[in-house]
Amino acid sequence: MNGNTRAQGPVFRKVAIDDVPENRRRGGVLRTLLGPANVGAVSGFMGLATLRPGEYISEHYHPYSEEFVLLLSGAITLRMDGEPIELNAREGMLVPAHVRHRLENTGSVTAELVYHLGPLAPRPDLGHVDTEPLPAAQELR
Repeated sequence: MNGNTRAQGPVFRKVAIDDVPENRRRGGVLRTLLGPANVGAVSGFMGLATLRPGEYISEHYHPYSEEFVLLLSGAITLRMDGEPIELNAREGMLVPAHVRHRLENTGSVTAELVYHLGPLAPRPDLGHVDTEPLPAAQELR
């Protein structure tokens, strides 16, 4: 059944991280695991970000959404409105709506983090505002 269950009513869909395409546009590797496009989510979306040492996700803000960040492994610097906040593995942070933020892997090992944003913007093109030039494409080694 490919991870989908239920003959009637809502469909429950299981999604594997390796089945989600990589997005490298804003830096590092972002994979939106559960969202409107692939599971029909209506309240927000969740994904996994991978940052090698020295990689970053360019500064941006979300006009409609809060962002929850949970660092699974490694260490990052989360800059919120320019203020650096160090996060270590198994620590989390709430980024309020409208707050500029940038995630940098300042450590010596690859960092992985889970992110969740909600509520959704009225349209996808309104959900994310870049505030610095996007990084050059960064290939995973």
